[in-house]
Formats: sequence, C-alpha cells, structure tokens
Amino acid sequence: MIIPDGDKTTQCISSQVGCAVDCQFCATAQMGLKRNLDAGEIVDQVYRAQALLAAEEPGRRITNLVYMGMGEPLHNYDQVMRSLRILTDDRGASLSWRRITVSTVGQVTGLDRLGKEPKKPNLAVSLNAPNDAIRDAIMPINRKWNIAKLLAALRAYPLEQRRRITFEYVLLAGVNDSLADAAQLAKLLRGIKCKVNIIPFNPHPEAPYRRPAPAAVEAFQSECRRLGLPTYLRTPRGDDIDAACGQLANRSGGAPLVPLRVRKGSPAAPPVD
Repeated sequence: MIIPDGDKTTQCISSQVGCAVDCQFCATAQMGLKRNLDAGEIVDQVYRAQALLAAEEPGRRITNLVYMGMGEPLHNYDQVMRSLRILTDDRGASLSWRRITVSTVGQVTGLDRLGKEPKKPNLAVSLNAPNDAIRDAIMPINRKWNIAKLLAALRAYPLEQRRRITFEYVLLAGVNDSLADAAQLAKLLRGIKCKVNIIPFNPHPEAPYRRPAPAAVEAFQSECRRLGLPTYLRTPRGDDIDAACGQLANRSGGAPLVPLRVRKGSPAAPPVD
C-alpha cells in the first residue's frame, strides 16, 4: 500500500511469522508463533519494498521504518538488532537510527537489554490500557510484567536528547475508551517523556471488539490533551485489505508468508529531527 504524503515514506516490517504474545485484539495472535525471521529476511523486506516503490515512483526512497508488523521484536532480539545494524550501515540502506522505531508490548527484560545498546532506535510501547484490570484482559503479558513494572523499566530507560517514548493505545469501544480511562491514562504517564498514538481498533473476524465512533475517539483525545498528555490520532490505513495495524494474519491456509506493507507519510512513532 502506497499513499503519497510529502517526502516521507514509511514502511512497516515484521520480525516474526506470527506472534506468541496473544494480544486479544490482534489477528496475528491467532496464528501463534510460527518462527523467527533471520536478519536477512527482515532486511529483505526493505529492499523488496524499495524496488516496488522505485518502479512506481522513481526517485522515491523509504525514509522511515517501524518494526510494527507481525511479531514481538524483543522476542527475536539478536536478529532484530543485527538487521538494524545492517539497515543503518553506510554499506546497507544507510537509514538513520532516529528514523527507525521498534515497537514492543513491553517485554521488560528486552527493554533493559535494549537500553544498554550503544545505538538505539526510537521506542514504541503497546500500552492499550490505563490500568492492570483492562490490560490483563486484553494483553496477557501484563500478568507477567504489570503496568507498574513496565513503567519502572521505561522510567529507567536511557533516552537520548530530544527523544520520547511513544505509547500506542488501541481504542476498543466500551473497553478502554471512556473519559475516565483517558484521565487515568494521563495520570499514569505523568512525568514520562512521551507521546501517545491513538489507534482506533481495526476490525477483523478473530476479535470480538468494535471500533469506537468518531465522536468517542475525538472525545478521548481531547480529554488526554486537556490533561497535558501529547496525543496523536493514527488514521487507519490498509484496513480495506486487512493490512492495517492489528489485522496482519495468514488466511491462505498455506505456508505463512512474511507480510509486506509500505505507506507514505508520518511513521507510527514520528522521529524527532
């Protein structure tokens, strides 16, 4: 999927085929984990997308990457880091570390390890709930590392100057989208250098949730902003072909395929220039 928007071109790439994390709103979770991708397979997604892009629009290059496709990147830590080093090397794709974002559900041991790296990508964390009761229900990993443990790890995470942590928040109608939820979220994240990306739920057959009405989405964002929490709305892209955030899954009945999505415009976690 390619959507023209200025000079930026962002690609969403995968680190695994399937996923073991089992977030209840995510289609990929229904696949389970098939296998990790090696660094070559991760990097190859970028080169293939670049070739497709160049064929459609010569001179256009991928400028931003988000590890937000299938899989939990920190569960495939070594291969993800190897791919990052290749993609940022002058002999590789020569991308900037500041224009690459790794998204995690909040695997605390992986966050601690990533924080010790000499060079780090931008960090995005799928939070999706303002309290443990909701997060336990929709993200089973919270039963191992609850919100308090996760936020403690993030408060200790060494951020470079002018960088912020991005929290991703999938809005589920009647689950985590009330004004009270917004107020609790703003209080929860107070004192953390961060921003929040609101992602209205992208429906798929594997999940019993609904996307909130536009008015509810707007009200949630407005309440967060009123309370001082920088909040941005992610416009759904690719939901018409089941390729939007949370919809990636193999429905062919055959061998799992590595998903490939390209979009132009602002990345899911915009880098600070």
